[in-house]
Amino acid sequence: MRAVRLTALGGPECFHVETLADPVPEAGEVLVRISHAALNRRDVYIAQGLYPGIELPKTLGSDGAGTVAGLGQGASGPALGSVVVIDPQLGWGVPAGIHSGAGASILGMPRDGTFAEYVVVPAANVFPKPAALSDAQAAAIPLAGLTAYRAAFVRGRLAKDDVVLITGVGGGVQTFVLLYAVHVGARTIVTSTSDEKLARAKALGADVTINVRTSAAWHKEARAASDGGPTLTIDSLGGETLARCLEIARPGGRVVIYGGTTGDATIRPYAIFWKHLDVLGTSMGSPQDFAAMLALFESGALRPVIDRVYPMDACAAAAQRLLASEQFGKVVLAVA
Repeated sequence: MRAVRLTALGGPECFHVETLADPVPEAGEVLVRISHAALNRRDVYIAQGLYPGIELPKTLGSDGAGTVAGLGQGASGPALGSVVVIDPQLGWGVPAGIHSGAGASILGMPRDGTFAEYVVVPAANVFPKPAALSDAQAAAIPLAGLTAYRAAFVRGRLAKDDVVLITGVGGGVQTFVLLYAVHVGARTIVTSTSDEKLARAKALGADVTINVRTSAAWHKEARAASDGGPTLTIDSLGGETLARCLEIARPGGRVVIYGGTTGDATIRPYAIFWKHLDVLGTSMGSPQDFAAMLALFESGALRPVIDRVYPMDACAAAAQRLLASEQFGKVVLAVA
């Protein structure tokens, strides 16, 4: 099979295509012929050496959709020939609660991932593809869609009466958060440094858009637009952005954090305890979360946002687009 391999660290230019032996499923595993895969910021961080536990050489990729091409002994789930989407969270370990981290990992490091014509995964990680979606759309969902689902619904308790602040819209996860919030009828406020991304968000249903590059008092604008502060904030930026989010949150509000791309935050405890805020951490999600998330896409009323589709041979260019933060939504690879 052909696969995109990472054999050295440095950046997106380190991705290249090799020919490898086809993987063979062991007991309880499923062989999936990948039609489409999608990139995540995680893949870029790994290529740059900015991720723990890196092992080389490796086939990266956490997101994928395709066809069941082989079954290991005792493997259950979708039958041979079924079109499926892969849950990238491996070893969650508890039914629906918060995993301990012991034994948990994400497909694509340290286990070989979806940037290949074939991948082997545990049978429990294979789900039928929502019938209303194309393979490319289904491949765009897994890691970002799951992270956003747990952040918004499970941890954040998203509901139609919420006023939701979504910082840094345009990346995969935050774009899914916007889709979910609009889907349930919540009022949404989004921020970005790009007017183009804000326009895209507006077209998806965002109620208020704020360019944080041109508005030094963006947090005050967000508070004014939310009539007393957001009831739910979902942030992956950390740093000064997170500090401002806590400052403007409505009393009794929830602030959900799943990343810290701009670094550590210096926060005022007073902003949390005086307003009785819930500050909630989250990452990825359980198999139950994944199934519930896929159900949102069954009717076709909700569709993931695809930025661009690249051929597998152009994986380095696709990763460079993520590194430059040029994308809005998901960057997808056409594998088959």
